[in-house]
Amino acid sequence: MEEVLSWVTGNWIEISGALISLIYLYFSVKQIIWLWPFSLLSAVFYIWIYYFSGFYADMSLQFYYVLISLYGWYLWSAGKDSKKGKPELKINSVSRKTIIILACIFMILWLGISLVLIRYTDSQIPVMDALTTAGSIIATWMLAKKILEHWLLWIVIDAISIGLYFYKGLYATLALFIVYTIVAILGYLAWKKVMTKT
Repeated sequence: MEEVLSWVTGNWIEISGALISLIYLYFSVKQIIWLWPFSLLSAVFYIWIYYFSGFYADMSLQFYYVLISLYGWYLWSAGKDSKKGKPELKINSVSRKTIIILACIFMILWLGISLVLIRYTDSQIPVMDALTTAGSIIATWMLAKKILEHWLLWIVIDAISIGLYFYKGLYATLALFIVYTIVAILGYLAWKKVMTKT
């Protein structure tokens, strides 16, 4: 018991970040706008966590999450009240053209981030860190636009991340990403059900 308490007190920032992220995830599946402020708060915690763990690309990604959280919050706020003449932001599906564009952007981001990490950091896993970072940038943009398939991308990213966090010994974050993977599957099914009803 003493070891557990020692681990909790020594890792309270990581545990707090994981708990805030779970709240964000719940709101995301339920399409509740409060996902964006919790996303922002989670990003602030994970800037600290990733910096001290050597996940530099993931740390940089958190700065992006701060900005995309503000963007998503704006998009979802601007489209939430159809009674006042504003159309509700509805779930939509990605087009072939958008898939091609996003795939190209992903490859450019992955290559660029990999090169930066290899040349300028002491990252032990630069290519995989860059892969999850590039995928996360695309998936979060898709979430802001309420594109259904962002959940499929998260399933892949989260599953890869589980292995990376195990390797780095970030066990609270590893547990979080196991939950993320499961909830991404449930989120996809929930959003698809809502989409087919409209």
